Amino acid sequence: MKTSRSSDCVIVINCGSSSLKFAVLPEDGETVLAKGLAERLGSPEAVLKIERDGQSESLPMPSATHRDALQAAVGRMGGLNPRGIGHRMVHGGEEFSDSVLICDEVLAAVERCSALAPLHNPANLTGVRTARELFPELPQVAVFDTAFHQTLPAEAYLYAIPFAYYEDLKVRRYGFHGTSHHYVALEAARLLGKTPEETSLITMHLGNGCSACAIRDGRSVDSTMGLTPSEGLVMGTRSGDVDPALHQFLQDQTGMRLGEITAMLNSKSGLLGLSGLSNDMRTLSEAARNGHARAKLAIQVFCYRLAKAVCGLSAALDRIDALVFTGGIGENSAEVRALTAVHLKIHGVHLDDAKNASHGRSDGGRVSSSSSRIPCLVVPTNEELMIARETLRLIS
Repeated sequence: MKTSRSSDCVIVINCGSSSLKFAVLPEDGETVLAKGLAERLGSPEAVLKIERDGQSESLPMPSATHRDALQAAVGRMGGLNPRGIGHRMVHGGEEFSDSVLICDEVLAAVERCSALAPLHNPANLTGVRTARELFPELPQVAVFDTAFHQTLPAEAYLYAIPFAYYEDLKVRRYGFHGTSHHYVALEAARLLGKTPEETSLITMHLGNGCSACAIRDGRSVDSTMGLTPSEGLVMGTRSGDVDPALHQFLQDQTGMRLGEITAMLNSKSGLLGLSGLSNDMRTLSEAARNGHARAKLAIQVFCYRLAKAVCGLSAALDRIDALVFTGGIGENSAEVRALTAVHLKIHGVHLDDAKNASHGRSDGGRVSSSSSRIPCLVVPTNEELMIARETLRLIS
């Protein structure tokens, strides 16, 4: 898969506890030169999958570490000249309101935030340390999922609990998917012929994880996710909002422990829990068409709760220039968009059936009808591109 051409580029890394996802983007363009995923790292089934120049290959790497996977991936990228590395970081707490060049002090600050994201931040730090070890000469940048939401006002981010928990432990709403919401907000502004500072939007990132965001003057002013990514919308396997007393009730009635209940709400709930079938919207849509009652119910709950959140987020805005759908479900499920719009008639939202069926490709992303008071757009997200842009901005 090696080539002889030379190309300045940026490497984007998203490191999980047993996975490492990467993409290589050119310095002077916005197409992906190469991408790949290492899965099941540390196990006998570890494998590295790479796509480049229209070709793909899968390399078994039994018991490979993150370092092994990244080194092997870069070794297959002959002809590329990386200028910097951008890292997706999940939680920056109140420490970071923007992307930042990585240094020892930054890593220490991310460590301090790990209690807020114990499953994600340590894994993200593994990716950073691995890349710094392999490429000590390259500048590296941290791009935080939470940074875009650091413009939330206090009335949006505070919980109505004793204030000492915020002062001492920083218990508050942070919001996530910020890189995606920021990217699609910029794209939506371009499609509307406005500057980001002139736009007032509600963006909906809908995938296995889901969140919605109110954006005023180009800045996030509210989000459905909170202290953790579990708050808010119904998701693939996450419940979203539940009664805070649910944990106590289930403990009393079933004997489940706190950790077991939290795990259930994160990995066995949402679309999967409601349907008893799958967390994949495509599977559920097909099953619902074939008469699966609980698959149909799961979709209805998903769309109603999404529309309800849109109405709630509108309280943070003085107008809505557009509703923006993104993410795997938001971009590809005409059914979800249509069912959600049914619950937004109070806002005068109406979709055009033909435009919605083509996912907006026939009209610059627009799926709403001419009679809709609020334009509705489908904007494909590109978090890797946003991380690459941020990396170039900071290393230039």
